Amino acid sequence: MSNELEAFLEYISITKALSKKSVAAYKSDLTLIEKELTKPLIQLELKTILSLLSSYENKRTLNRKLSSLNAFFDFCYKSHFKEIFSKVPLAKIPKLLPKFLSFEKIMHAIQNIDVSTWIGLRDYALILFLYATGTRISECLAMTRNDIDGEWLYIRHAKGEKERVVPIAKASRVAIDTYLKNFPKEKEYVWCNYKGDKLSRISAYKICKKYLGVSPHVLRHSYATALISGGADLRVVQELLGHASLLTTQVYTHIQRQDLKNTVDVCHPMR
Repeated sequence: MSNELEAFLEYISITKALSKKSVAAYKSDLTLIEKELTKPLIQLELKTILSLLSSYENKRTLNRKLSSLNAFFDFCYKSHFKEIFSKVPLAKIPKLLPKFLSFEKIMHAIQNIDVSTWIGLRDYALILFLYATGTRISECLAMTRNDIDGEWLYIRHAKGEKERVVPIAKASRVAIDTYLKNFPKEKEYVWCNYKGDKLSRISAYKICKKYLGVSPHVLRHSYATALISGGADLRVVQELLGHASLLTTQVYTHIQRQDLKNTVDVCHPMR
């Protein structure tokens, strides 16, 4: 690893205080280029790097690596390691509207869960919780009993190490309490497997797929969609979701536009 790359990784880790996962992603992207081209990044011509990256057909993967490059070269320029900074344009990706489920569909699906066992109670409570709070699955699975205070959830393991507080719907809190009362072991984490260990991401995915046919992240989209459709302010939704930028939250504004169109179609005499 080149000295400049080591300095960059130290900068984003300490000065920028990025999460360990983010630092690891930058390191993986950038060290791979140095390894493949057998030269320090700062000594490589941009066209040589782009020629290597052109082999990536997945534009999202390509853009992540290009973003890593832009961040590294920006750091080098500001640190006077490099005299010129040329930003690499990202590949264009068609905007996809987030997939979501309606409240009715979710509630209908979870009625099929057998709640006569603690496993069934857990699955029911987990799905209801994800829809009621909009948490990322990583935040959900990292939750301990101490993170719940009444009808409030303290998210201490958020993306980017940013803590936040979100309300928990009463029905979700009741479901969690019922599950925990029937759980045979007293454990630190709320969501556990049959051994009493913390539930894995794969298990959580299988639970949501089994009853809803979607990934846990779709419940996060469903949460945001329900709020926007109900008239929630975009900045409030941003805070609840833990988005660093409002631009990330604005993907849900398509719902507002669709609601406006539906209203005109139904109510306007020229429909």
